[in-house]
Amino acid sequence: MGDADTLVTVELFIGLLAAAVLVALVSRRIGVPYSLALVLFGLGVAALLPGSTLAITPELVLLVLLPGLVFEAAFQTDIVSLRRTLGGIALLAIPGVLITAGVVAVALHLVTGMPLELAFVVGAMVSATDPVAVIATFRRLGTPRSLSTLVEGESLFNDGTAIVVFAIALRAVQGPIGIADAVGSFVLTLVISVAIGVAAGFVASRIVARVDDHLIETSISVLLAYGTYVAADVLHESGVIATVVAGITLGSYGRDIGMSEKTRDAIDTVWEFIAFLLTAIVFLLVGLAIEAGDLLDAAGPIAVGIIAVLIGRAIVTYGLVGVGARVVRGPGGGLPRGWVHVLFWAGLRGAVAVALALSLPADFPQRTSVQAITFGIVLFTLIVQGGTIQWVVRRSLGSGEAEAAAETT
Repeated sequence: MGDADTLVTVELFIGLLAAAVLVALVSRRIGVPYSLALVLFGLGVAALLPGSTLAITPELVLLVLLPGLVFEAAFQTDIVSLRRTLGGIALLAIPGVLITAGVVAVALHLVTGMPLELAFVVGAMVSATDPVAVIATFRRLGTPRSLSTLVEGESLFNDGTAIVVFAIALRAVQGPIGIADAVGSFVLTLVISVAIGVAAGFVASRIVARVDDHLIETSISVLLAYGTYVAADVLHESGVIATVVAGITLGSYGRDIGMSEKTRDAIDTVWEFIAFLLTAIVFLLVGLAIEAGDLLDAAGPIAVGIIAVLIGRAIVTYGLVGVGARVVRGPGGGLPRGWVHVLFWAGLRGAVAVALALSLPADFPQRTSVQAITFGIVLFTLIVQGGTIQWVVRRSLGSGEAEAAAETT
């Protein structure tokens, strides 16, 4: 990289950071989720300055943005609440992702005629949820802790599942792949990636326990996040799953065996900033990387995708989680009805879907159309669902059910 390229990169980073801060300040004043405001700002810039659209490389998205996003969420996970809601999270994060991806793929294939393998790529990209705007609303309204953990845990674990499914879908585009091969690849990737994450998180935790310097310990956490991702990727496994598990390991085991209060505060502050910065960049990039014309051209498939996502979400929340829990635990043993309503509407799509769409290879078939459909679905969930989630929470939990449900697992 020459001096001119380096200068342009630095200027671009400063510009993105300045935009993120400005938009975040404005969004707080007007009460709009900053993720939505960032996307709209990027779209506005792209519309006013057509030459500002960016060519985003897969390496930027997958090696810089994703590891930091998923690690921060994993490190901050409350392990006690996670254990209490693990059954529901498992249903949402594994079969839930597969069901949503399948419903979207079939709908796009049957209604729009899109080749099934391309439609499944779209389904995989929009199958993961992003709770950024939802969790902010939960905290403001005092939503039960277990419900917040369920929504956050779903997003945390279905990120990894969706990315593995996305990788398998990309292979299917390149050539035929049997169901047995796909299932075997999924399970093997899951097991090996988890093992890598546990090992890396354990080693980092033991090192942190022997160091009494918050700067070094914070640096170790950054090394763990990106080093684990790169190591798993080099071994052709899931860097995201490995990073998630490593983050949970350091955030639970590492905190318990020797992390000082000063170190905890330092790591929490650093990673809160990193997550804000990376999320802001992702949502700004989606606005800058697409044109409104592409969304209009794909309006029909986007509408089909939106309906399919909502249908898939309804099947997962009301059928798999709602009814399924009552069948297993008996009447009255499932999630409160109000919780299920909130879970359904809290299925926003965001940073991971955007990142995966931006990471599609330049020679991917119908790349512009596939990206536009994904971006359109994300925009709908951010604008419509994100803008009304507060009303849904109040309607669903406002009659005293929230307090009664607080102890439900």
